[in-house]
This record gives sequence, C-alpha cells and structure tokens, in this order.
Amino acid sequence: MLYWACSAAAGVAVNRTSAFFVATLLSLSLAPGGASALEPARTGTTPDFSGVWAHPSLGFGPPLSGPGPVRNLSRLPSGAGDFDLLVGDYRSPILKPPAAEIVRERGAISISGHPFPDPDNQCLQNPVPYIFWNFDIEILQQPDKVTIIYEHDDDYREVRMNASHPAKIVPSIHGDSVGHYEGDTLVIDTRGVRLGPYRMLDRLGTPYTEALHVVERYRLIDFDAAKAAEEQAEKEWPRVGDNVDRSYRGKGLQLEFKVEDPGVFTAPWSATMTYLRAARKAWEERICAENVGHDYEGHYYSDQTAHLPTAGKPDF
Repeated sequence: MLYWACSAAAGVAVNRTSAFFVATLLSLSLAPGGASALEPARTGTTPDFSGVWAHPSLGFGPPLSGPGPVRNLSRLPSGAGDFDLLVGDYRSPILKPPAAEIVRERGAISISGHPFPDPDNQCLQNPVPYIFWNFDIEILQQPDKVTIIYEHDDDYREVRMNASHPAKIVPSIHGDSVGHYEGDTLVIDTRGVRLGPYRMLDRLGTPYTEALHVVERYRLIDFDAAKAAEEQAEKEWPRVGDNVDRSYRGKGLQLEFKVEDPGVFTAPWSATMTYLRAARKAWEERICAENVGHDYEGHYYSDQTAHLPTAGKPDF
C-alpha cells in the first residue's frame, strides 16, 4: 500500500519547513522603498504563471518526444500503472546496469509486501525531479528570482533569475537552480542535487548521482491541449489527488523537463507534468505525519532502520 501522510501528532512531530515557508513569504512581502516584492515581475511579453495549479497523478507524464522515464511494470486491469505496487522497469534501455539493478531490487521489495522508504513516506524534503509529484504548486515571479511552492510540507524552491551556476556548487536537496525567460517559456537549469538516504529520482526508486542535471521548461498551453495531456498522463499514473477545478476552461500550465545523469542513464530523457487551475484558491498547509505506531509497530517499511523525523518536545 502507498503510504499517505496525515496531520502531524500534536506535540511530537517536527516540521520546520512551515516556519521556513512563512519566513519566505514574509521576506517576499517587503521590498526597498515599501514596494511589494510579491508584485509580479513581468513585462508585456513575460508570461504570468501566478495562482495555484494542480494535477491529479503521482508520477511523471509522457515526453513530448524521444525517450521517457522508467515505467511501472505493475499494471491495473485498465492498463494503467498500479501506484500501490511500485515495480520499476529495470529492463528500460535508458538505465545503465548498476542503476537497473537498484530499480530491480526496489521493485522486488514492493512485490514482497513492504514498501521501500522514499522521500515522501519518510517526510523528507524531495529532490528534483522527484518533487514534481506534488499535486499543487504555486509560482511567485519576481525580477531577481522565481519561487515555486509545493503542497508537501509547504516545501519550496528558489530560482535565481538571469544568473549562472557558481564555479563550485554546494550540493543541496533541491540543487542550485538558475532561470531565464525564452519568450513565453520559463527555463530553469538545476545542478548540484544532494545525495542521501532514501533519496531517489522518481516514485519507482530510480537512483541519481552527483552528476544529475535537470532542465525545466514551463509554458501556458490551451485548455484542450492541457486536458488531452492530463488524460494521456492518467493512462500511466491514474488519478489520485484530484484538486483540479473541473469547471475551469482557461489555459493550462505545462512543465516539460529533461533529465541527464551519465552515472545512471544511457541517454537523456524527458517527461511532462500538466496542470490546470486548482479548486482551492487559497494555499492550504499540509504537514507530513509522524504516524509512528503504523510505521514502527507494524514494521511497515522494508528497511527497519527507516525512521521519520521526531523531536523530544514541540517547536512551539
């Protein structure tokens, strides 16, 4: 079964991300001279990605062209992947042998009945591109940076605009991200994603190395194209967290991203995430649960050393 996070146990759970999230919004709300830094940094040709966007699936959508991501070998009667049984296709031609063996081992763990620990079910910050599974996102555009907020634990990324990567990148879980606009498209280049326990590239347990390089391209697309892309994605990853406003008929937001990692893949590959407007207009706080009784007493995970973050006393 796929582990789902619920409300944090009172006085026990540790979650400092929300504090960072609040601090980020406060820092964004003030600018020199009293102007609001949240005011969109746009010209007549810069696209407006503001507002809350949503998609209903746990995994990556299909590529627009060329090789795509690792697929789930476990299928439902409908032909779609079974998100309750994550068995990555270790035979995929994009995987080098050592990576294929890791994917095979993690699939065998799933088949055994004990899910392997991953960034989501361990309440960890999610690396790029794993983080793209988040059902809801919000994009804040400013002159010098773009901030992307994700539903899971109010996690967020900051993208430095019109800047270059430093000569020596200090690895971080979200990596070092720089961006620029190409006409109607926001392009983000990310390197330096940190490695760590239970960190992986996707829901199927595909690994990555320090050489991981991800390029994201965000653009608005017509409603019909967005709806068709969402329906196509659901053929691989069925609908789960449907916060999409089903009465909405405006433009959608499409993320196309390319992944390169010569330590894992035989060639670059790409995938998509397609969003429509969220039914929720206001941002909701979502906290990853401790749920220690379920995890520890039930020996839920395959790795008995996997422990969710805890604290001896509340943060407040």
